[in-house]
Amino acid sequence: MGCRACAIWDEGYLAYDFGEHPMNPVRLDLTVRLARDLGVLDRLEVIAPVPATEPQLLTVHGADYLDAVRTASSDPGFAGYGLGTDDDPVFPGMFDASALIAGGSALAARRLLDGAVEHAVNIAGGLHHAMRDYASGFCVFNDVVLAIRTLLDAGVERVAYVDVDVHHGDGVQAAFYDEPRVLTVSLHQDPRTLFPGTGMATEVGAGAAAGTSVNVALPPGTGDSGWLRAFDAVVPGVLRAFGPQVLVTQCGCDTHHEDPLANLALSVDGQREAIVRLHRLAHEIAGGRWLALGGGGYGVLRCVPRTWTHLLAEASGTAVPAQTAVPQAWIDHLRGRGVTQELPRFMGEGRLPFVEPWQPGGDSWLDRAVWATRREVFPLLGLDPDDPRD
Repeated sequence: MGCRACAIWDEGYLAYDFGEHPMNPVRLDLTVRLARDLGVLDRLEVIAPVPATEPQLLTVHGADYLDAVRTASSDPGFAGYGLGTDDDPVFPGMFDASALIAGGSALAARRLLDGAVEHAVNIAGGLHHAMRDYASGFCVFNDVVLAIRTLLDAGVERVAYVDVDVHHGDGVQAAFYDEPRVLTVSLHQDPRTLFPGTGMATEVGAGAAAGTSVNVALPPGTGDSGWLRAFDAVVPGVLRAFGPQVLVTQCGCDTHHEDPLANLALSVDGQREAIVRLHRLAHEIAGGRWLALGGGGYGVLRCVPRTWTHLLAEASGTAVPAQTAVPQAWIDHLRGRGVTQELPRFMGEGRLPFVEPWQPGGDSWLDRAVWATRREVFPLLGLDPDDPRD
């Protein structure tokens, strides 16, 4: 059965372009083309984003930082506030392009609030590293924080955020570290081995929000089965204990085994399974209210378009089977652009992850990581870290 869902999309998103850089906007264009060729967009309401306003952006960022982004938009030599770096080089129109993505995520939140849809997706969003006063990790404005603040300001009492990007969702955690109304959960590669160097199990929130920051630091090389085991051992339990009214997810797909910037080893099939789990949890614990955002992912031909097409399809309530052939029209488009490398033939990789449930006492790096998170956070949420049923 289908779900009432919308996708926030406009080609204006492609203006968020750092030039010769891993964050290539072609990944968005190819996702939308693939989703359109498979008929997925026909099952979604497609809505154009509107730029975030100055008052909206000031709920997330400082006025001096907004002025710096404006200056950088017209000054190619600008450097400061995290801008003008290898990660966040300046480009013409940076302010407007960033505001459009942030506004798209805020619009997605409003569509959930007005009851027009159950699920809203903004694949251009998920820019989770941007901090209040500086850019970081390819992220200029933190659209995730803006979307969550939009929900809170409208009276939502509890929002859960689950981040499955390979990098820790540090900007979102920082924004809500002492906010008891927001649960932030991040599964990521161990920060001792990868940017941004935060996200250890001991980071649990502050003051009245103790227990509302949940971090699972996974060993390099973790594949589908291990990643899903860790997810199942932590995420459902903490979400059920928190009882959110809306589920927000950052669905970065740089966990893929071919991603050039990190060291996890998931397949498209494993990432698809993660999306299925998030969708089910939205219906189980948040009345179906699910705001899904994009994020990282730098395998722009073989990973991102397939995984985010699965995200859009899952939100529509009609999944694309993994054995579905990639449409010839999509392949022809890439060949016409001079792409000669091997392209995927199917929407999955032929992997069916077997997930062995987590049990206490395991001695692998992965099992110790899961245990560390459960030990730190579960008691704060009234859960038993030793009971695999929690």
